[in-house]
Amino acid sequence: MTVDNLEKYLKQGKLNSIYLFYGEELYLLENAVKKIKKLFGELVLGINYIQIDETNIDNLISDIETPAFGFEKKLIIIKNSGLLKKERKSNSKASNELQKKISEYIKQNIETIKNTVVLVFIEEDISKCELQKILEENGIVCNFERLKPIDIKRRLKAICNAYEVNVDERTLDLLIETSGTNMQNLINEIRKLIEYSGKGGTITKESVQKLAIKEFEARIFDLTDELGKKDISKAMEILKELIYNKEPIQKILITLYNHFKKVYLSKLCIERNRDILPVLNLKPNQTFLVSKYKRQAGYFKTDELRKILDELIKLDNNYKSGLIDINIGLEAILCAYI
Repeated sequence: MTVDNLEKYLKQGKLNSIYLFYGEELYLLENAVKKIKKLFGELVLGINYIQIDETNIDNLISDIETPAFGFEKKLIIIKNSGLLKKERKSNSKASNELQKKISEYIKQNIETIKNTVVLVFIEEDISKCELQKILEENGIVCNFERLKPIDIKRRLKAICNAYEVNVDERTLDLLIETSGTNMQNLINEIRKLIEYSGKGGTITKESVQKLAIKEFEARIFDLTDELGKKDISKAMEILKELIYNKEPIQKILITLYNHFKKVYLSKLCIERNRDILPVLNLKPNQTFLVSKYKRQAGYFKTDELRKILDELIKLDNNYKSGLIDINIGLEAILCAYI
């Protein structure tokens, strides 16, 4: 089931007995769980509300079988239990046996489960297995993958409409480019912009540029822009700002390398008249970045990009060997392209 259909289903007050939620979009996932809790009604922890994780997953069957004492049903949330993930060889036998045991139990007692409990399985990611198959056959499975920009804009626009604040699509595009595609971050940013604009007001590109907090990757794009324009002082300013904001220097180095690798690949694709999108291996919600990579590829010569990548690799090796301070090394690489 899609996220949109799940939300419509819950909005209609329909409560199923079995759910399996997984994926990266945690804000929407947690919202769905909150709606299930609200539909379920009064919750008393330990009586009709049980929380399960990898530390007490062995208790799941007994918790299902234990009466809710004074309540019609019991809500059991099983979060990050590891039951639906690919297991390491060291503990796969015990995990597989437990997974098989729980799978068989749910399969054999599905009618009782439907009458007495609501099970909500929440995992970061899942692999195909017998338990996943049984949950899908008897319940609702929803992948909370990162939303595409068109879906993000639709949701942000709906929030603005609810507060009677105007915003156009291009401004929302700028907000997504600035603050990323994480819905929790975007909700926080759009609420801030709504407060700033006021009822009947309009969120503008200027207000986004002034108020929206840039995500880490967006600052890397900015740094590359300044470097491509040969404005070393601004590039250095962004680097120092990232360090000041306590971004790990190793993370900055790795992100810069991965970013310039994409710029380099974009440059090669342009020169060879090839489609860039498959080469960059972007997620579905990141396709809007293609034009930015193409633009930045125009700032550099192919051999310059190759040299930057080689120098970043060399810096990583020298840093690990204790031959150079990584901060000084990064600054030296940037200064080489004035």
